[in-house]
Amino acid sequence: MSDQPVTTADIDLIQRIIPHRYPFLLIDRVQDIVANESAVGIKNVTFNEPHFQGHFPGAPIMPGVTIIEAMAQTAAVMVGVSLDMADRDLLVYFMSIDKCKFRRKVVPGDVLELHVKALRGGSKIWKFEGTATVGGEMAAQAEFAAMMDIPAE
Repeated sequence: MSDQPVTTADIDLIQRIIPHRYPFLLIDRVQDIVANESAVGIKNVTFNEPHFQGHFPGAPIMPGVTIIEAMAQTAAVMVGVSLDMADRDLLVYFMSIDKCKFRRKVVPGDVLELHVKALRGGSKIWKFEGTATVGGEMAAQAEFAAMMDIPAE
């Protein structure tokens, strides 16, 4: 086993850390993980996603709330890697979403980058700032807090 810190989470490791599954697993990879500090989630936006059936027919746009949820999932994976939570049934609950703004549409074919940074961490309550970009252009930003329901050993 390597003593090197985990800096990337593929889809297998993501699913070992957070409980989300289709159709609500909204990230494909997490990279540039710096334990307890930051990470970048990657979401490959495809036309096959269920929300595009109704949002909007003929003009598919990724709902803003799913962009914020993808940021939160990225943050949860960063925390899970930081606290060695793989295979430990981690649950994460939103506590607040603040300063949320949407700047551009996210559409099928886009690669959404979810940059999250921990503003305050601990074992249970964390606060983050997040920015979602497409091709370097800001799509959304928000601050959010979450409670990590960490199971007893």
